[in-house]
Amino acid sequence: MGTRKKIAAVTGAWVVFEDEAGQNLRPPRVSSWGRRGVTPVTRVRGRRSGRVSIAGLVCFRPGQRPRLFYRTRRHRGRAGEPKAFAWTDYRDLIREAHRRLGRPVVLVWDNLNRHTCAEMTAFAAANELWLTVVRLPAYAPDLNPVETVWSLLKRGELANRLITDVDHLAGLIHTGLGRIQRQPHLLDGCLAATGLTLEPP
Repeated sequence: MGTRKKIAAVTGAWVVFEDEAGQNLRPPRVSSWGRRGVTPVTRVRGRRSGRVSIAGLVCFRPGQRPRLFYRTRRHRGRAGEPKAFAWTDYRDLIREAHRRLGRPVVLVWDNLNRHTCAEMTAFAAANELWLTVVRLPAYAPDLNPVETVWSLLKRGELANRLITDVDHLAGLIHTGLGRIQRQPHLLDGCLAATGLTLEPP
């Protein structure tokens, strides 16, 4: 990524990492406190369907507070309901981040088919004045700080919770991501966990 880091330094761009995650109505299990000899139990209802998908951008620029932007999509298991983000969802998320950051963007993401489709490739080419795309190596989640954001979310607001429905789940996700947005040191820690560094221009 050395060349792209130089591009970011020369142009004053933000380095923006993207990733997706999903959560169903069964909560993540994490260690918890309980009375000695009594195992804590979280009861969940069976035969429930529903899922929330999340697309997130974590943005870094030397000397600036890191930023987190995201979008969610609720899946209720209805016939004909989209089960994944469309390429236009990613496009709109990138546009919104660029608008709010106010500088060029070096976008770092994986080779998901929505990222490499002809429409997205054309969008990147049409906006090359402010958008540079970098592909992560295959099977390299350890290089993406957004993965740690998902870990913080699942070990926080979602952990060991009795989730009643998709709307309840979506509310918990928004609460958790909002908490992370307000604590830039957490986002700095997500970058540090990858071993990557950003050098000031």
